[in-house]
Amino acid sequence: MIRYLRKSVQLKHRIIFTLFKIFMSKDTLISKNPYDGTSLGEVAVSSLDRVKEAHSLARAALSTWSRRPLKERTDCLLDYAELLLKKRDALARLISAESGKPLWESQTEVQAMANKVAISIDAQSQRASDFERNGAHTRFHALGVVAVLGPFNFPGHLPNGHIVPALLAGNTILFKPSEQTPLVGEFIVNLMWQAGIPRDVIQLLNGGPEVGQAIAALEPLDGLFFTGSSRAGLALHKMFGGRPQTLLALEMGGNNPLVIDETVPVIDAARVVCQSAFVTAGQRCTCARRLLVPKGDWGDTFIEILIEEIGRIEVGNPLGNAEVYIGTLINSKAAENTLNFESDLVRRGAFSLLPLERRSESEAMLRPGLIDVGQVSELEDAECFGPLLQLTRYDDFDDAIAQCNATAYGLAAGLLSESFERYKLFRSRIAAGIVNWNQPLTGASSSAPFGGVGLSGNHRPSAYFAADYSAHPVASLERASLADSKALPGFNLKVEETIKC
Repeated sequence: MIRYLRKSVQLKHRIIFTLFKIFMSKDTLISKNPYDGTSLGEVAVSSLDRVKEAHSLARAALSTWSRRPLKERTDCLLDYAELLLKKRDALARLISAESGKPLWESQTEVQAMANKVAISIDAQSQRASDFERNGAHTRFHALGVVAVLGPFNFPGHLPNGHIVPALLAGNTILFKPSEQTPLVGEFIVNLMWQAGIPRDVIQLLNGGPEVGQAIAALEPLDGLFFTGSSRAGLALHKMFGGRPQTLLALEMGGNNPLVIDETVPVIDAARVVCQSAFVTAGQRCTCARRLLVPKGDWGDTFIEILIEEIGRIEVGNPLGNAEVYIGTLINSKAAENTLNFESDLVRRGAFSLLPLERRSESEAMLRPGLIDVGQVSELEDAECFGPLLQLTRYDDFDDAIAQCNATAYGLAAGLLSESFERYKLFRSRIAAGIVNWNQPLTGASSSAPFGGVGLSGNHRPSAYFAADYSAHPVASLERASLADSKALPGFNLKVEETIKC
């Protein structure tokens, strides 16, 4: 049976490599500005031979890097953090140009990347530091060669959140950024090399899904850290069936609910809803997708004011007016998918309270929308990765909680309420990895775990807990000399006599 399973896995990998050769028809990947479609530059697509070469180089570099004193690895990453701050403006402009998010948001992303180094150092000392208890020693070893597959929505911060802890732990890394944001990935890796991290320790591999599949098919591969859609994450999970030797950390999407309680100030609550649902053009995995408002006059009034607040959101050129709150989606296809999602809901009985609007200045730009889906009999449990918020009404708090949990996802959920007792009930009954109270759903701390349950993750939370999957513990019972041993009751043979036997 074991031999059959091995042959099956090997056959699957051969098929993947064959498909890789078939689909790899382009030698370069062109990065385009989603706002105006202009070319920002191009990178070489990593060939199958390059993927294999990078794997071999990372394996060869592992022993040297993992055996370097932790302080030396830490110093390299502290230098990297300094370089991030020195290059903050250039990197922020590149993130905005390549991803379509406003410049103010890209600047906060670069700052978060720099902050991540100190946070990761602290997390490792707290969660993956050698210790002794009751005579038993626990030490933490690097996994080995790990792959990081990054997303487009936070092309710097999210892969950085995997890479920094993994490097601290002594791993070597194969990094494939999103094919939508390859120049940001190239910028980050260059900074790491400048900071003294050897080139074979952190290597860049560019390309689309085929390159990601080729990386995942490498053997031996000690870990793969993925941030992206649930569909892609599930495909990876299936691909790694029968490979328990590879640690898989999945950070996926969500169909996140936000509940409004009628105790809250209406305008303040409406503004938190806008930030929860529409920042980054709705392209954060923690964005509110479902808004639950109480039935009755108070709820009607709240919805009217919410529509007014959504209408005030400034949408425009990501690198233009400083007052712009929303830039573009990642490309025109993503905008089209969001519009189609809205149209499908309308066909099935939903009513657009504020229809999405495609801006004439850019095919990738949408004004946010609010749609009442209360009359849709069979509402699809799906993540719409764009600025579209789905509204439902609830009868009482039990009904609200039941609606929140009516999903296969479990990343984030939020409650806006002046009642702490109601919040305690909410957080105890909600199935999600992130539960916020009177805070935007899109607010998450790097000093806390970040991850979800259900289709949102595989119980490998990132952020502060990334230290957990970047190393593995080794337990040891130790004694300096056998002469210190004590004979067990009824076991009186001397060592010499045992050997003679």
